[in-house]
Amino acid sequence: MRVPNTGDDKEAAPTPDEIQARVGKRLDDVAKILAGALITVAGIMTALGLSSDVVFVALNNESWPIYVASLCAILAIVCSIVALLIHPTQRGNLWETCVLILGVIFYMVALSVAVIGAAKAAGGNGRPNITDVKIEGPRSHLQLSFDVHADGVETWATIRVYVTVTRANLDTPVRGSVDDYSSELRPDDTGTVEQRVSMPMALPPEAGGISITALNASNGTDDLCESRSQRGPTCTRIRIP
Repeated sequence: MRVPNTGDDKEAAPTPDEIQARVGKRLDDVAKILAGALITVAGIMTALGLSSDVVFVALNNESWPIYVASLCAILAIVCSIVALLIHPTQRGNLWETCVLILGVIFYMVALSVAVIGAAKAAGGNGRPNITDVKIEGPRSHLQLSFDVHADGVETWATIRVYVTVTRANLDTPVRGSVDDYSSELRPDDTGTVEQRVSMPMALPPEAGGISITALNASNGTDDLCESRSQRGPTCTRIRIP
């Protein structure tokens, strides 16, 4: 006599609640990955040079990308936390999916804007600096030397440097519009200008000082030393006894 097989060869079909619970668990895993990804990206960006110094420079310059990136990163974390708190029902999973999509969008925006803001802050905006100014020798055989440095200069741009002998007020040139020294400095492949200028000068009797000016010749703004511009010129004035 054949004994009937009473066992069930197939697994029992999952109930709707079990299906929604499984979907909810997967969405929770995505939310956890999203929250952890922000921490991971922050570590990677720090290793690539997004240090606290660069962030402080950006904040000091009131760089809007850093503020936008910070806000978007906070919103992405909030979205991931909210997604973890949603109950795994059919409607809850739908809401959790929408919240996670929104969190991913905030995350991508934060990452993109952070890179732009860090590059902008670290680049120096092409502003030139004049350092290590030295004047040696007697008035009749004066030797002037100084360093010119600029970061973040566009490859097609130039840093213009000129030296003018002035009167005692340090503003009025002795020789009118004629410069005693003028040069156009091109950046290297990394956008950096580094130049040591050394030149002899013979000052006329009416000379009372020397004016050194360096500016980004591509910015199209006024080259006055008092101009309020992000890429304004750097000016150094020296009184000669």
